[in-house]
Amino acid sequence: MQYAVGAPLPPPRGQASGPGAAMNWTPHPGQPTPPTSSPAPAAPPPPVQQPAQQQGWHAPAPQQSPPPANGGDITGQIRLPPATPVPLPSPPADTAAPDAAHTAVAVLLIGPAGAGKTSVARHWADTRRVPTAHISLDDVREWVRAGFADPQAGWNDHSEAQYRLARRTCGFAARNFLANGISCILDDAVFPDRPVVGLGGWKRHVGPGLLPIVLLPGLEIVLERNARRSGNRRLSDEEAARIHGRMAGWYGSGLPIIDNSQHDVATTVRVLDDVVARSIASPPTW
Repeated sequence: MQYAVGAPLPPPRGQASGPGAAMNWTPHPGQPTPPTSSPAPAAPPPPVQQPAQQQGWHAPAPQQSPPPANGGDITGQIRLPPATPVPLPSPPADTAAPDAAHTAVAVLLIGPAGAGKTSVARHWADTRRVPTAHISLDDVREWVRAGFADPQAGWNDHSEAQYRLARRTCGFAARNFLANGISCILDDAVFPDRPVVGLGGWKRHVGPGLLPIVLLPGLEIVLERNARRSGNRRLSDEEAARIHGRMAGWYGSGLPIIDNSQHDVATTVRVLDDVVARSIASPPTW
Protein backbone atom coordinates (compact mmCIF):
# COMPACT_ATOMS: atom_id res chain seq x y z
CA MET A 1 0.00 0.00 0.00
CA GLN A 2 1.27 3.41 -0.90
CA TYR A 3 1.00 6.58 1.12
CA ALA A 4 1.07 10.15 0.00
CA VAL A 5 4.43 11.73 0.04
CA GLY A 6 4.97 13.89 3.07
CA ALA A 7 2.17 12.30 5.06
CA PRO A 8 3.11 10.88 8.44
CA LEU A 9 3.33 7.15 8.71
CA PRO A 10 0.68 5.44 10.73
CA PRO A 11 1.74 3.87 14.03
CA PRO A 12 2.66 0.21 14.04
CA ARG A 13 -0.14 -2.29 14.34
CA GLY A 14 -1.30 -2.94 17.83
CA GLN A 15 0.45 0.14 19.25
CA ALA A 16 -1.21 3.50 19.56
CA SER A 17 0.69 6.66 20.11
CA GLY A 18 0.29 10.36 19.69
CA PRO A 19 -2.82 12.43 19.93
CA GLY A 20 -6.03 10.51 19.73
CA ALA A 21 -4.35 7.18 20.35
CA ALA A 22 -6.41 6.58 23.43
CA MET A 23 -9.56 6.96 21.26
CA ASN A 24 -8.19 5.01 18.26
CA TRP A 25 -8.13 8.24 16.22
CA THR A 26 -5.71 8.49 13.29
CA PRO A 27 -4.98 11.84 11.62
CA HIS A 28 -6.25 12.07 8.08
CA PRO A 29 -3.49 11.71 5.50
CA GLY A 30 -2.30 14.97 4.21
CA GLN A 31 -3.78 16.94 7.05
CA PRO A 32 -1.54 18.72 9.49
CA THR A 33 -1.10 17.03 12.81
CA PRO A 34 -3.15 18.64 15.53
CA PRO A 35 -1.09 20.65 17.94
CA THR A 36 0.27 18.59 20.72
CA SER A 37 -1.31 19.37 24.07
CA SER A 38 -0.52 18.16 27.56
CA PRO A 39 -2.11 14.83 28.21
CA ALA A 40 -5.08 14.86 30.58
CA PRO A 41 -4.22 13.87 34.12
CA ALA A 42 -4.75 10.24 34.74
CA ALA A 43 -7.64 9.22 37.01
CA PRO A 44 -6.60 8.14 40.51
CA PRO A 45 -6.31 4.41 40.88
CA PRO A 46 -9.24 2.71 42.59
CA PRO A 47 -8.73 2.12 46.30
CA VAL A 48 -7.26 -1.18 47.19
CA GLN A 49 -9.81 -3.24 48.99
CA GLN A 50 -8.58 -4.96 52.12
CA PRO A 51 -9.48 -8.56 52.44
CA ALA A 52 -12.39 -9.20 54.77
CA GLN A 53 -11.41 -10.08 58.29
CA GLN A 54 -11.54 -13.78 58.72
CA GLN A 55 -12.67 -15.56 61.81
CA GLY A 56 -9.87 -15.70 64.34
CA TRP A 57 -7.68 -13.20 62.49
CA HIS A 58 -6.43 -10.22 64.49
CA ALA A 59 -4.60 -7.20 63.32
CA PRO A 60 -1.03 -6.91 64.49
CA ALA A 61 -0.56 -5.04 67.73
CA PRO A 62 0.26 -1.37 67.25
CA GLN A 63 3.81 -0.37 67.69
CA GLN A 64 4.53 0.96 71.18
CA SER A 65 6.84 3.75 72.01
CA PRO A 66 10.15 2.63 73.46
CA PRO A 67 10.37 2.52 77.27
CA PRO A 68 11.83 5.52 79.05
CA ALA A 69 15.50 5.71 79.71
CA ASN A 70 15.17 4.77 83.38
CA GLY A 71 13.45 1.50 82.50
CA GLY A 72 10.34 2.08 84.69
CA ASP A 73 6.85 1.12 83.54
CA ILE A 74 4.28 3.84 82.91
CA THR A 75 0.55 3.42 83.46
CA GLY A 76 -1.26 6.57 82.40
CA GLN A 77 0.49 9.34 84.26
CA ILE A 78 1.59 7.15 87.20
CA ARG A 79 5.14 5.88 87.08
CA LEU A 80 5.30 2.47 88.70
CA PRO A 81 8.42 1.00 90.28
CA PRO A 82 9.85 -1.80 88.17
CA ALA A 83 8.98 -5.40 89.11
CA THR A 84 7.07 -4.44 92.27
CA PRO A 85 3.32 -4.44 93.01
CA VAL A 86 1.41 -1.21 93.31
CA PRO A 87 1.41 -0.24 96.99
CA LEU A 88 -1.82 0.50 98.83
CA PRO A 89 -2.51 4.15 99.60
CA SER A 90 -1.23 5.24 102.96
CA PRO A 91 -3.86 6.00 105.64
CA PRO A 92 -4.41 9.64 106.52
CA ALA A 93 -2.00 11.06 109.04
CA ASP A 94 -4.82 12.33 111.24
CA THR A 95 -4.54 10.44 114.51
CA ALA A 96 -7.07 12.45 116.48
CA ALA A 97 -9.50 10.44 118.58
CA PRO A 98 -12.98 9.95 117.03
CA ASP A 99 -15.69 12.32 118.14
CA ALA A 100 -17.81 10.22 120.46
CA ALA A 101 -20.53 12.87 120.44
CA HIS A 102 -21.28 12.28 116.75
CA THR A 103 -20.45 8.61 116.17
CA ALA A 104 -23.26 6.02 116.09
CA VAL A 105 -22.32 3.41 118.70
CA ALA A 106 -23.82 0.79 121.00
CA VAL A 107 -22.53 1.02 124.58
CA LEU A 108 -23.18 -1.50 127.36
CA LEU A 109 -22.85 0.16 130.77
CA ILE A 110 -22.07 -2.46 133.41
CA GLY A 111 -22.18 -2.00 137.16
CA PRO A 112 -23.71 -3.14 140.45
CA ALA A 113 -27.00 -1.90 141.82
CA GLY A 114 -26.45 1.63 143.10
CA ALA A 115 -23.59 2.42 140.72
CA GLY A 116 -25.71 5.01 138.89
CA LYS A 117 -25.93 3.09 135.59
CA THR A 118 -29.47 4.13 134.70
CA SER A 119 -29.00 7.81 135.63
CA VAL A 120 -25.69 8.09 133.72
CA ALA A 121 -27.00 6.20 130.69
CA ARG A 122 -30.14 8.33 130.46
CA HIS A 123 -28.18 11.59 130.80
CA TRP A 124 -25.61 10.43 128.21
CA ALA A 125 -28.42 9.65 125.76
CA ASP A 126 -30.11 13.01 126.45
CA THR A 127 -27.01 15.15 125.83
CA ARG A 128 -25.53 13.58 122.69
CA ARG A 129 -25.69 15.53 119.43
CA VAL A 130 -26.89 12.52 117.44
CA PRO A 131 -30.07 10.48 118.02
CA THR A 132 -29.41 8.11 120.93
CA ALA A 133 -31.69 5.65 122.71
CA HIS A 134 -31.45 4.34 126.26
CA ILE A 135 -32.36 0.69 126.82
CA SER A 136 -32.50 -0.55 130.41
CA LEU A 137 -32.65 -4.30 130.90
CA ASP A 138 -34.47 -3.90 134.22
CA ASP A 139 -37.16 -1.81 132.51
CA VAL A 140 -37.59 -4.38 129.73
CA ARG A 141 -37.70 -7.25 132.22
CA GLU A 142 -40.48 -5.48 134.11
CA TRP A 143 -42.64 -5.36 131.00
CA VAL A 144 -43.89 -8.70 132.30
CA ARG A 145 -46.62 -7.80 134.78
CA ALA A 146 -48.51 -10.91 135.80
CA GLY A 147 -46.09 -13.72 136.47
CA PHE A 148 -43.05 -11.46 136.81
CA ALA A 149 -40.13 -13.45 138.23
CA ASP A 150 -38.46 -11.02 140.62
CA PRO A 151 -34.74 -11.89 140.94
CA GLN A 152 -34.80 -10.69 144.55
CA ALA A 153 -37.14 -13.52 145.37
CA GLY A 154 -34.49 -15.96 144.24
CA TRP A 155 -32.68 -16.86 141.04
CA ASN A 156 -34.31 -19.90 139.44
CA ASP A 157 -35.16 -21.28 136.02
CA HIS A 158 -38.16 -18.97 135.75
CA SER A 159 -36.24 -15.77 136.53
CA GLU A 160 -33.35 -16.86 134.32
CA ALA A 161 -35.70 -17.48 131.38
CA GLN A 162 -37.23 -14.01 131.76
CA TYR A 163 -33.77 -12.48 132.01
CA ARG A 164 -32.67 -14.18 128.78
CA LEU A 165 -35.86 -13.03 127.05
CA ALA A 166 -35.34 -9.43 128.20
CA ARG A 167 -31.69 -9.48 127.08
CA ARG A 168 -32.63 -10.85 123.67
CA THR A 169 -35.32 -8.15 123.34
CA CYS A 170 -32.78 -5.45 124.25
CA GLY A 171 -30.34 -6.82 121.68
CA PHE A 172 -32.98 -6.80 118.95
CA ALA A 173 -33.92 -3.21 119.81
CA ALA A 174 -30.26 -2.14 119.78
CA ARG A 175 -29.62 -3.69 116.34
CA ASN A 176 -32.76 -2.09 114.98
CA PHE A 177 -31.76 1.34 116.31
CA LEU A 178 -28.26 1.02 114.88
CA ALA A 179 -29.61 -0.08 111.50
CA ASN A 180 -31.54 3.19 111.38
CA GLY A 181 -28.59 5.37 112.40
CA ILE A 182 -29.57 5.73 116.06
CA SER A 183 -27.00 5.08 118.78
CA CYS A 184 -27.98 3.29 121.94
CA ILE A 185 -26.72 2.72 125.46
CA LEU A 186 -27.80 -0.33 127.42
CA ASP A 187 -27.31 -0.94 131.14
CA ASP A 188 -27.20 -4.21 133.02
CA ALA A 189 -25.54 -5.77 136.07
CA VAL A 190 -23.30 -8.16 134.11
CA PHE A 191 -21.22 -10.45 136.31
CA PRO A 192 -17.69 -11.37 135.26
CA ASP A 193 -17.87 -14.81 136.90
CA ARG A 194 -21.31 -15.96 135.77
CA PRO A 195 -21.67 -16.92 132.10
CA VAL A 196 -25.47 -16.98 132.30
CA VAL A 197 -25.52 -13.22 132.81
CA GLY A 198 -22.13 -12.60 131.20
CA LEU A 199 -20.94 -10.65 128.19
CA GLY A 200 -21.29 -13.57 125.78
CA GLY A 201 -25.06 -13.21 125.54
CA TRP A 202 -24.84 -9.46 124.92
CA LYS A 203 -22.21 -9.93 122.24
CA ARG A 204 -24.35 -12.58 120.58
CA HIS A 205 -27.52 -10.47 120.57
CA VAL A 206 -26.10 -7.01 119.82
CA GLY A 207 -22.96 -7.83 117.85
CA PRO A 208 -19.18 -7.67 118.17
CA GLY A 209 -19.20 -3.87 117.83
CA LEU A 210 -20.75 -3.48 121.28
CA LEU A 211 -18.60 -1.37 123.63
CA PRO A 212 -18.78 -2.64 127.24
CA ILE A 213 -17.78 -0.11 129.91
CA VAL A 214 -17.81 -0.76 133.66
CA LEU A 215 -19.14 1.81 136.13
CA LEU A 216 -17.79 0.87 139.54
CA PRO A 217 -17.75 3.33 142.44
CA GLY A 218 -16.66 2.44 145.96
CA LEU A 219 -18.80 0.26 148.23
CA GLU A 220 -19.79 3.16 150.51
CA ILE A 221 -21.16 5.11 147.56
CA VAL A 222 -23.06 2.04 146.31
CA LEU A 223 -24.69 1.48 149.71
CA GLU A 224 -25.61 5.14 150.00
CA ARG A 225 -27.22 5.26 146.57
CA ASN A 226 -28.96 1.92 147.07
CA ALA A 227 -30.57 3.30 150.24
CA ARG A 228 -32.23 6.04 148.17
CA ARG A 229 -33.86 3.54 145.83
CA SER A 230 -37.42 2.27 146.25
CA GLY A 231 -39.58 -0.65 145.25
CA ASN A 232 -38.05 -3.87 143.98
CA ARG A 233 -35.01 -1.93 142.77
CA ARG A 234 -33.80 -1.48 146.34
CA LEU A 235 -31.62 -4.29 147.68
CA SER A 236 -30.56 -5.18 151.16
CA ASP A 237 -27.17 -3.92 152.23
CA GLU A 238 -25.87 -7.46 152.30
CA GLU A 239 -27.02 -8.22 148.78
CA ALA A 240 -25.68 -4.89 147.46
CA ALA A 241 -22.29 -5.54 149.09
CA ARG A 242 -22.18 -9.08 147.70
CA ILE A 243 -22.89 -7.89 144.15
CA HIS A 244 -20.31 -5.12 144.46
CA GLY A 245 -17.68 -7.61 145.57
CA ARG A 246 -18.37 -9.83 142.55
CA MET A 247 -18.11 -6.84 140.22
CA ALA A 248 -14.52 -6.31 141.38
CA GLY A 249 -13.68 -9.21 139.09
CA TRP A 250 -13.77 -6.78 136.16
CA TYR A 251 -10.44 -5.36 137.30
CA GLY A 252 -7.79 -6.94 135.13
CA SER A 253 -10.36 -7.94 132.48
CA GLY A 254 -9.17 -5.36 129.96
CA LEU A 255 -12.49 -3.49 129.97
CA PRO A 256 -12.45 0.25 130.74
CA ILE A 257 -13.60 0.99 134.29
CA ILE A 258 -14.93 4.33 135.52
CA ASP A 259 -14.80 5.01 139.25
CA ASN A 260 -17.48 7.64 139.68
CA SER A 261 -17.27 7.79 143.47
CA GLN A 262 -16.42 11.52 143.39
CA HIS A 263 -18.31 12.46 140.22
CA ASP A 264 -21.82 13.74 139.75
CA VAL A 265 -23.87 12.54 136.78
CA ALA A 266 -22.76 15.30 134.39
CA THR A 267 -19.07 14.78 135.18
CA THR A 268 -19.43 11.02 134.80
CA VAL A 269 -21.03 11.55 131.39
CA ARG A 270 -18.05 13.62 130.24
CA VAL A 271 -15.71 10.86 131.40
CA LEU A 272 -17.90 8.34 129.60
CA ASP A 273 -17.59 10.35 126.39
CA ASP A 274 -13.81 10.19 126.64
CA VAL A 275 -13.83 6.44 127.35
CA VAL A 276 -16.19 5.79 124.41
CA ALA A 277 -13.92 7.76 122.08
CA ARG A 278 -10.90 5.72 123.15
CA SER A 279 -12.87 2.48 122.87
CA ILE A 280 -13.88 3.35 119.31
CA ALA A 281 -10.26 4.05 118.38
CA SER A 282 -9.01 0.89 120.12
CA PRO A 283 -11.86 -1.52 120.90
CA PRO A 284 -11.35 -3.55 124.08
CA THR A 285 -10.77 -7.29 123.80
CA TRP A 286 -13.52 -9.26 125.47
